[in-house]
Amino acid sequence: MNDWQRKSPLDWQGYMDKQVKVAAAEKHEYEGWVLTVDPVSANIVLASFLESEKILISVVSGHAVEDVQILKEADEEMKQRLSLIFAPEESNAYSPEELEERKSGLKTWLEANHIPVTEQGAAGETLCVAGALTIDPPYGPEECSSSNEIILCRVQSLIQGYLEKQS
Repeated sequence: MNDWQRKSPLDWQGYMDKQVKVAAAEKHEYEGWVLTVDPVSANIVLASFLESEKILISVVSGHAVEDVQILKEADEEMKQRLSLIFAPEESNAYSPEELEERKSGLKTWLEANHIPVTEQGAAGETLCVAGALTIDPPYGPEECSSSNEIILCRVQSLIQGYLEKQS
């Protein structure tokens, strides 16, 4: 186990939103902005912004890391760019009012079809279907989550049909 792997998650958090140069095994070097560090494997996920507006994502295995040097700290604009890399594009397209309208419309429709629905979360932003599935904003089939594959598949297809009728 190397020094990098011995660090704690709090130590790794200090590297978040910073541009770094990683020296790895076999004289490989990687440079980019730290998106995250996996707390189990110590793998580092880096993002580099290319000239063509594309983003290169690199993962450096934790066991191969020999040294990590901080080059630059992110300003607010860069922090915003980094936070949006893995954010679904749809979630930025809806205002709070539109999300509330989508949630209440879907909830009403599910209840009308005799499917029990409750609201969860601090602000009631998550819909819970029959205690077995959750639906997060913006309330589409992709935002459904359940450990029961059958329920997941059926509710996703119901929501897809509901959204197609709305368009």
